[in-house]
Amino acid sequence: MKKDWNLQTIGIIHSPFKQKFGIPRQSGLAPTVKATLELYPPYNHPDSVAGLSQFSHLWLSFIFHQAIAKKWNPSVRPPRLGGNKKMGVFATRSPYRANPLGLSVVKLEQVKADKKEVILHLSGIDLLDQTPIVDIKPYIKYSDCLPSAQSGFAQKKPQAVLEVVFSEYAQQKLSMIDNGETIQMVLKEVLALDPRPAYRTQDDEHSYGLVLFDLDVHWKIKKEKLIVLDLKKLS
Repeated sequence: MKKDWNLQTIGIIHSPFKQKFGIPRQSGLAPTVKATLELYPPYNHPDSVAGLSQFSHLWLSFIFHQAIAKKWNPSVRPPRLGGNKKMGVFATRSPYRANPLGLSVVKLEQVKADKKEVILHLSGIDLLDQTPIVDIKPYIKYSDCLPSAQSGFAQKKPQAVLEVVFSEYAQQKLSMIDNGETIQMVLKEVLALDPRPAYRTQDDEHSYGLVLFDLDVHWKIKKEKLIVLDLKKLS
């Protein structure tokens, strides 16, 4: 008999990704990206994470809170296939699904737990800021890593395809920002993967922008180089 279930949000992600555009399409592709997971009461008890620091990576079950489909659709157009070919939704990791549940592997950098709060420090994430988390599980190497597995149309890891350079003006802006070197490294990892829509694969005259940390970053593509033009602090 069909039965519906309710999920409890156990925590929330705080990440530098303030909008969907520009987020790596899988975790681990931008290893420099740092984030935190704040657990909510009553799940923020130190006993709930006892032993967790023994693991290097975690599985996070989360809600695609900004991509909840208005209606069921059995097929989608994966960006990995250029956005032109349809695949069954269950053969993809599209956020537009019957239930808006996602799964991501992240690196656990630190567990901070006391009587007031439990905070997990993470890296290599692909999660939007304020993403609701519904479960945490440790990554088990012997069972979760299957080198002989077949991965259909996503058999190989996406490669950085663009050289990222900074205009002199953007470089000056970075030099005046706290943690400018770290921000520059994150920008290089994220932008080198070419976050443009799949149908824009050639040089174009369009200027692009994305919000990362508290910065509005503007850039364009020219001769297979991505040029960061400007970085503006958000008010």
